[in-house]
Amino acid sequence: MNQQVIVCVDDDNTVLKSLKTELQEAVGNAYLIEIAESGEEALELIEELLLDGYEVPLIVSDYIMPDMKGDELLKQVHVLSPTTIKIMLTGQADIEAVGNAIKNANLYRYLAKPWEQEDLSLTVKEAVNSYLQNKLLVAQNAQLQEMNQELAKLNREQALLITQLHENENRLTQFLEAMPIGVGVLDSEGKVYYVNQKAQKIFGKGVVPDISSAQLSEVYQTYLAGTDREYPPENLPIVRALKGENATADDIEVHNGDKIIPLEISATPIYDRNAKVTYAINTILDITDRKKAEADRQNFITQLFQVNCNLELALDTELKITKATSRFVPNQFLSFLGCESIVNVKLGDAVELEMSILFSDIRDFTTLSEQMTPQENFKFINSYLSYMEPLIVENHGFIDKYIGDAIMALFSEGADDAVKAGIAMLHTLAEYNQFRASVGYIPIQIGVGINTGSLILGIVGGCNRMDGTAIGDAVNLASRIESLTKNYRVALLITQHTFDRLTNPADYAIRVIDRVQVKGKSEWVTVYEVFDADLPEVKAGKLATLQLFAEALFLYNMNNFRDAGALFGDCLRQNPGDKVAGIYLDRCVDS
Repeated sequence: MNQQVIVCVDDDNTVLKSLKTELQEAVGNAYLIEIAESGEEALELIEELLLDGYEVPLIVSDYIMPDMKGDELLKQVHVLSPTTIKIMLTGQADIEAVGNAIKNANLYRYLAKPWEQEDLSLTVKEAVNSYLQNKLLVAQNAQLQEMNQELAKLNREQALLITQLHENENRLTQFLEAMPIGVGVLDSEGKVYYVNQKAQKIFGKGVVPDISSAQLSEVYQTYLAGTDREYPPENLPIVRALKGENATADDIEVHNGDKIIPLEISATPIYDRNAKVTYAINTILDITDRKKAEADRQNFITQLFQVNCNLELALDTELKITKATSRFVPNQFLSFLGCESIVNVKLGDAVELEMSILFSDIRDFTTLSEQMTPQENFKFINSYLSYMEPLIVENHGFIDKYIGDAIMALFSEGADDAVKAGIAMLHTLAEYNQFRASVGYIPIQIGVGINTGSLILGIVGGCNRMDGTAIGDAVNLASRIESLTKNYRVALLITQHTFDRLTNPADYAIRVIDRVQVKGKSEWVTVYEVFDADLPEVKAGKLATLQLFAEALFLYNMNNFRDAGALFGDCLRQNPGDKVAGIYLDRCVDS
């Protein structure tokens, strides 16, 4: 973010110094405060700041000045920097001057001189916060505009293709008549639109007008192969194609006079530029010769049955071995390394990938474990993991390793998969705890931490003992983030790296809770809480106080502990289950 500067303008140097002092106290060290004693000096200052790459989120100007009135100054500032928030100080401004400033400079507020310090401080804080929110909204709108432009480009390309299709319609009809297989077309209402000469020969008739799709089997004499039952019209490939499905069937016969003709029919929907099915086209292939060849082939297959049985037994044994080894080394792991089988794995095989890493851990497991026998402990771990493991697989991830009660899982297709898996684990944990309660066991709690970044996936170890693993700072950070769930007493935390790679963060219940420097890392990391799986009343409370919590956190980070503590207290009163707000309130009291 560029350095941000607040500009103060007043022709009275004493007033100007007082104003600068009070503004500095209000915003702390987050902003530079620059002063000017006239409108012209202020305009020159702002032009220089903008050229040097500074941002000017706020200007506070007196109204009565000798060379240029405050409303005229703010009007010119608005031309230079439309996003700058304008506040005018005056003891003499008339309604026309204020209206002029509102109309031409988007005046945020005017304050009467002499001003109340608390009123000035609150107004300035609200103004800079409004600037930051507007800046964020502009960035989001720019991203949306870019996406809209890309979508418009795709629409134009699609329109061009459809236009070309219409231009070739007559030529296509000629091609269809020349094809050596039958072709039929239905319109969007299920009426027969076109039948080529080859299809007419197979069915003994061409286009029959004024029949519905429900009458096709009866009119064109189509039957289930080997029976005298009419083929269900709704199962005909061309009828299925009208519903948007690509369909094929080879269990259809046509009874044309004394001839029975086996058919293979494939159908495809045809869409207009609005993605609406307008036609369905099918190809009709006489497979009489194929059926004869299949009968001959079946005789040959019967002769080789005993040989095939032995081969299938060998393949089944190999499949069982492959399936068994996949429980210890995931197939995805081998695939990333380019290995078809675990037999091909070599020590040192490795590949660098970007993945999302999920760590989960049972809270206070040591204490819980001490209350069980080794056999009970082992049974409990397997019971818990059997609930969690399918959720990772369902969300396109795989488990890299179990570390006692902890799980390390990897996701290669996107950060959304990892976050959805974490949320699903927490929802399922609630169901698992209901089961534990029903048999007299105490409920358990887990923490989930997710980070996204580059890692090395490979084989480590020695000649006689190897293992697949993932190594890298991204992995270490994910583990550290999971451990932070205990500090903040929350269930699911993600890093900025993961947040930035979410398809649409607004799909989740999510909020920033801190910038931290985790153990063993020099860089600061922004941490988000995902609270989709919280109790309904706690989740609703956090969503209701989302803006209030953000404002409190902003004030806290500006070392304004008194005002921050008041807002965190409001959060806690509205939502007593917000443990993070309680932690920050304690910090404010202690600061």
